[in-house]
Amino acid sequence: MNMVAGVPSGTLKAMFKTLFRYSRVSSRHANGPLAQERSTFLSHLQTQGAPRSTLLRYASQLLLVAGLLPRKGDDQIARCEIARCADRWAQRQRRRGRARTVQWAAQRFDQAACAWCSFLGWLKDPSPPQPAYPSQLSAWISFVRAEGLSESTAHNYGWWIGSFLQWLKQQEVPLRQVTLAVVDGFMRHLSSKPLSRVSLATAAKVLRRFARYAYEQGWWRRDWAPAILSPRLFRQEDLPLGPAWTDVRRLIAANEGATPIHLRNRAILLLLAVYGLRSGEVRGLRLEDIDWTRRILRVRRSKTARVQEHPLTSATGTAIQRYLKKARPPCARQELFLTCHAPFRRLSAGALYHLTSSLLQRLDIASPKRGPHALRHANATYLLNSGFSLKAVGDHLGHRNLSTTRVYAKVDLVGLRAVAAFDLGGLL
Repeated sequence: MNMVAGVPSGTLKAMFKTLFRYSRVSSRHANGPLAQERSTFLSHLQTQGAPRSTLLRYASQLLLVAGLLPRKGDDQIARCEIARCADRWAQRQRRRGRARTVQWAAQRFDQAACAWCSFLGWLKDPSPPQPAYPSQLSAWISFVRAEGLSESTAHNYGWWIGSFLQWLKQQEVPLRQVTLAVVDGFMRHLSSKPLSRVSLATAAKVLRRFARYAYEQGWWRRDWAPAILSPRLFRQEDLPLGPAWTDVRRLIAANEGATPIHLRNRAILLLLAVYGLRSGEVRGLRLEDIDWTRRILRVRRSKTARVQEHPLTSATGTAIQRYLKKARPPCARQELFLTCHAPFRRLSAGALYHLTSSLLQRLDIASPKRGPHALRHANATYLLNSGFSLKAVGDHLGHRNLSTTRVYAKVDLVGLRAVAAFDLGGLL
């Protein structure tokens, strides 16, 4: 009995009979090239909860892909080859008047082909560039993790030093021959990029710590840490900027529809606005993080790696329940929020940024910050203006240090107006 990925061939052909009403169409798909491989992938999408419309779209595209795919034997196929094949097919469709635009036709072909080939293990992904000084970089990352830094902070420290080591390799400077002039050259290189002073100061801070570590490990001849300067930053010089609370209400009200996207986005916006969660904390929520019996929401803080419990508000709980019952795709994934279209996966950081930025633009809401973090700023400012203490706001946002919360006191306009209106007994 012929098998593909452990599935009998009879079961595979049954997929096409289920999808297509006419026997002639199902027969064309079942007898086409690589029928079992196509049917295996469609069965996979079906187990992931893909709707029939998605299965039909992929089935039609994959029949074309299987006949045009430039793959020989057991060789893998590169993404660039798939892109060229998609472009040739789209150009032909455009000449025949079957496609309005080349871009859209090529995009659909490329998407289906890449997803199919990746599932079957046929896709040849380009090898990621090898980091410079990999053993030293790995030792550095292990060191900062051992110091108790959170995973995200350790990742950032590794990214800055990885960039520095890669720059050394490009400049053909051995690690042992690093001088202060070389470090200054890297800082000038960063200054030529569109980086803020805060980012440059962070780079200098990480470099200073790495300089001490490299000297202790014997990689550098001298400890250049005291001589590495950074842009001067003034305490709490940057205001946390976000939309007004009335505009936050408008954002949430704009997603009162009953479509899956509206139900999902409304629940996400409530979590961002009510709890001031970071983007990664929302995307990291899992089904077991909601205790419906105790009405508790568990949040894994991305910076401190601690689990914090919050009472689940009525509005937020109702929004999440509606999403789970009516909009969340039925699949085995444990993340709370998933994409609305198969293959279902965890939401990306770009998806959450697009959610807030597109809404702010559509509703013509003025806010210098356009991403999900703007709602965290709005939440903190609203709580302070409502009379909550810095300690209470800091605990709500998951701040480890009160100084992190103190910056929001500068935008406590209600308190500032009360001071300004205070009667000094005719002194002025």
